[in-house]
Amino acid sequence: MPSYPLSVAVVCMSNMNRSMEAHRILRRKGFRVRSFGAGSRVRLPGTARNLHVVYDFSTTYEEMRKDLARRDRERYNNNGILHILARNERIKPRPERFRECRDRFDVTFTCQESVYDTVVEELWVREQETCQPVHVINVDMDDNAEDATLGAFIICELCERLQQADDLEDSLVEVLLAAERKTGKSFLHTVCFY
Repeated sequence: MPSYPLSVAVVCMSNMNRSMEAHRILRRKGFRVRSFGAGSRVRLPGTARNLHVVYDFSTTYEEMRKDLARRDRERYNNNGILHILARNERIKPRPERFRECRDRFDVTFTCQESVYDTVVEELWVREQETCQPVHVINVDMDDNAEDATLGAFIICELCERLQQADDLEDSLVEVLLAAERKTGKSFLHTVCFY
């Protein structure tokens, strides 16, 4: 069993819902965790289904919350976005882009296949400095509050099992197979190096 807490990253598209819910739960369980977005901008639901409100990653969660409340408090309260932003403010000041982070993690979880592809590609093109492995695992979940919570619990259970393992490298496949049997989900997995 590792004598240190697992270092974990969680990545969704905008560092808004799925990655932040997992960040909240993992932090509460004592893991060293950071969360990120893989997109070029933060996209939130707008006034029409195909129209988004777009922010730079440098915009704080508080600034987004105040802006949306000013635009249409009732709409963004009813769809849960103001609640999500308030939760995020309690975790960290602003969303972060995975591409801009150079920290090393034992495991990086992604929340959808296209984000997994982006993260793996980003790690492969980076210059390898230490050849330290990072396991990239996709736990696919829809971008809504219920699925974000369920996905965050799956990620947390995976982290707990990996933390308890005698050897992360030797135990990972077994842990993923057990989780696949339990959840009925399949998980993409690859190893990249720093």
